[in-house]
Amino acid sequence: MYYYRYENAEVSCCYKYLMFTYNVIFWLAGVAIVAVAFWAWSEKGVLMDLTQVTRLRGLDPVWLLLSVGLVTFILGFAGCVGALRENICLLKFFSGAIVLIFLAELALAILAVVFQSQVRQWINDFFLTNIKAYRDDIDLQNLIDSLQRTNHCCGAQKPDDWNVNVYFSCNATHQSREKCGVPFSCCVEDPADSVLNTQCGYDVRKKPQPEWSDHIYVKGCIAALEDWLPANLYTLAIIFVVISLLQMVGIYLARSLVTDIQKVRFSY
Repeated sequence: MYYYRYENAEVSCCYKYLMFTYNVIFWLAGVAIVAVAFWAWSEKGVLMDLTQVTRLRGLDPVWLLLSVGLVTFILGFAGCVGALRENICLLKFFSGAIVLIFLAELALAILAVVFQSQVRQWINDFFLTNIKAYRDDIDLQNLIDSLQRTNHCCGAQKPDDWNVNVYFSCNATHQSREKCGVPFSCCVEDPADSVLNTQCGYDVRKKPQPEWSDHIYVKGCIAALEDWLPANLYTLAIIFVVISLLQMVGIYLARSLVTDIQKVRFSY
């Protein structure tokens, strides 16, 4: 009596459904982020008049949301379909894209350390550009206000940076009520105030400079960021490691699945 043993290669169900589950989360996250971005645009009326997109001179935070959402959606979709359909092209695209993103993150981190002065100047110019466009977009306005209130800072380097904004400038001939002032987010908060005073920054920069600190934050946001980084270095390192590990897991699952699929095809 003869016994025959068939050693056919099989695609690992474990890798396949782990890969699928891993990407479903990213795919749903991408859908949610894109939906939030379009909702924000609809609230600002951009979807009714797309030319508004080109009018903003600073950063529109919705663009950032939309970019992150689209990349997350595309990668999640490619990973899900690639795992379920055992499609090598989609799986290779997914793993290759994750590798590129990881290398880009690593390169940016190294460049930021090596070219600190240039990065600082770029951040300063970027911040001033967005201060100039402060009143052009409500989302940008909320972002700058949140940054200044959270970090107890005002302007890029100093409160006088608000001179680049036509509404707050001391140098212009306009009759804006905000002339020579700063946004309310620059104001030193009084715990006794139960209602937010949005006019607290009016005419502040008309006063003698030594008195500014009694009313507004005098530290620039770039200096505040430089103070924040060393204190939160371990937190940032942990976040970077966790993100890197998640990316490595995705690459490992995709490459393992590709190897299994290739073995099955070769066996036939």
